[in-house]
Amino acid sequence: MRLTVNGRVHEFDAAPTASLLETLRDRLALTGTKVACSRGECGVCTVLLDGAPIRACLMFAVQAQGAAVRTVEGLATGDVLGSLQRAFIAHHGVQCGFCTPGFLMLATGVLEGEPDIADDALQEVLSSNLCRCTGYRNIVAAVRAAIAELRGASA
Repeated sequence: MRLTVNGRVHEFDAAPTASLLETLRDRLALTGTKVACSRGECGVCTVLLDGAPIRACLMFAVQAQGAAVRTVEGLATGDVLGSLQRAFIAHHGVQCGFCTPGFLMLATGVLEGEPDIADDALQEVLSSNLCRCTGYRNIVAAVRAAIAELRGASA
C-alpha cells in the first residue's frame, strides 16, 4: 500500500480491510486522529482527503491510495501552530481535548473550501462532530477568529 499523508509518501503492507483510522494510528503512529464510536457518528476521527473532511473510521485505507490525506499532525509547521490551532487555544475551544483534532480538521476543510461560510451554516457543519464539554460556542468563536486572521493575512 502507498499512502500520502501530510505531504509524505508511506509504503507498507496492510490488510485490505484495515480502516484508514487504524492505519493512521497503528501503522503510521499518527495518534492525533482519535478513536471513539467507530461508526462515523462522533467525528473525532475526521481527517481531510483531498481537502474534504471525512470520517477515517468509515473508510478502508486502500481507498485513500492516490489521494492526499491530512491529519491534525499536518496543521502545524514544525513547532509553530497553525492559525486555527492558535484560535482554539485563544478562544477556549478546547476543554478535555479529545474531540479537538476532529474539530480542527473539520474546520480546516471548511476554511479551505468555503472561507465565507455564514454563521448558521458554520454552526450546522460543526454540529456534525460531537463535543460534550464546550457547548460549541467557543469552537465557533475560534473558527470565526481564524477566518478573520486569514482574511487579514490575505488583505
